Amino acid sequence: MADERPIDIDYASNFLKAFKKLPEKIRDLARQKELLFRANPFHQSLKTHKLKGELNNYWSYSVNFQHRVLFRFIDDHSVLYYDIGTHDIYN
Repeated sequence: MADERPIDIDYASNFLKAFKKLPEKIRDLARQKELLFRANPFHQSLKTHKLKGELNNYWSYSVNFQHRVLFRFIDDHSVLYYDIGTHDIYN
């Protein structure tokens, strides 16, 4: 990335509702992962990947083995978080 500025994140209301329902431990871990994501959205530990099928305009990264963040790139430095949760967020 030539321009090393951090990623700006906006949050959909669905993401904020889902985030509030998570256990505190998962919320803390998600906050840590978000800091990493802001600095480098493709950091190896995030396992960031583009989705396929009906969600082919979306991306996801791992909070832990079970929880994911569903998001979309708006431009090179901006994303919108749509949802957070288990693999059920893909349905």
